Amino acid sequence: MTDTTGPGRSWLLRLVIAFAFAQGAVSMARPAVSYRALALGADARAIGVITGVYALLPLFAAVPLGRRTDHGRCAPLLPLGVALIAGGCALSGRADSLTAMAAWSGVMGLGHLCFVIGAQSIVARQSAPAEQDRNFGHFTIGASLGQLIGPIAAGYLISERDGAMGRTSSLALLVAAAVAAVSVGALWRIEHRAAPGAARRATHGNKVPVGRILRARGVPAGIFISLAVLSATDILTAYLPVVGEHRGIAPATVGLLLSLRAAATVACRLVMTPMLRVLGRPALLTTTCLLAGLLCAGVALPVPVAVLAVMLAVLGFCLGVGQPLSMTTVVQAAPAAARSTALALRLTGNRLGQVAAPASAGLVAGVAGTAAPFVMLGALLLAAAGLGIRGGISRPSAEGPAGPFPDPAQPCLNRNPT
Repeated sequence: MTDTTGPGRSWLLRLVIAFAFAQGAVSMARPAVSYRALALGADARAIGVITGVYALLPLFAAVPLGRRTDHGRCAPLLPLGVALIAGGCALSGRADSLTAMAAWSGVMGLGHLCFVIGAQSIVARQSAPAEQDRNFGHFTIGASLGQLIGPIAAGYLISERDGAMGRTSSLALLVAAAVAAVSVGALWRIEHRAAPGAARRATHGNKVPVGRILRARGVPAGIFISLAVLSATDILTAYLPVVGEHRGIAPATVGLLLSLRAAATVACRLVMTPMLRVLGRPALLTTTCLLAGLLCAGVALPVPVAVLAVMLAVLGFCLGVGQPLSMTTVVQAAPAAARSTALALRLTGNRLGQVAAPASAGLVAGVAGTAAPFVMLGALLLAAAGLGIRGGISRPSAEGPAGPFPDPAQPCLNRNPT
């Protein structure tokens, strides 16, 4: 892991810790929002709409934030993101209508977007080219740790006995707000600064058109794979509680199942470097998307809880590959002056999936049952595997098509990346 030990060299470790708390809050809040909405009378379609609103504001904000980050500092987005996440969680816990819950869910999603754009840009700019796959993998361990702990905590706090689910889900959301606030403690001196004013002068006015970024080989494939993987993770988080309600699985058990999936994702990212060495990025992405597609569709089957646990563990391991490797794919394929914008476009694709997939899942669930959305997600992941087979993903290299990375004109550059 680059630059994580010694004085002034702990930025990546602290970023992982901060991301773990921020993601833990979101992962705790997402199922809690679903349970609170159920307590307020929501059906499967309403759950889909509320889940989709989480991504609606970020869908429009991602590219402007990426443009700003390309020509400015990254770090200010992190505390802003934490504040919005904490506020969205707390206000969702106090909301007494589905409309208010949807609105505050959108605020939570905007906060998560701010944090992720700032954090990903810091990792990209402060990592040597050959270390980006590994550093993005380590960075996303923070997300996996949050996804591991958050659902367990939510499941522990939420109880449906004696009609208490409305009150206990509200408590879970308030606790999630406090968890998000803790992440601020790890954000000090997270960003390395270049010479004052030099980066802004070097990049001023150098705005790369979005069309050019999207035409770069590897960028569309990286965006679609990320969209498919995140949609699968998102629907699992939002709809497994609904499936559990229909199959008689207790909220605490659902929380454990979601956390098992996240634990397998952590395990995947810990061994990503040797897997990359053996298979290479294209084969690894293709294989894991293919297996994840089949397993995601298998969740629709009425299997025993023990079998479902095994399926979710393997599924979590496969889903652990897509996010970090799609980040590196997009960063190395994009023009040098627009890498934060390219990451923002990737996040726009993610949020588009988070709007469209839950809305589609809600419609499918309303027509064909609560397990049907997982079949839809399986097809999406199989399509992502097809992109890898067609060669849309390049192998890791020391340079992207636009030259070495980090770019010396970028503002949050590590001047001594090795």
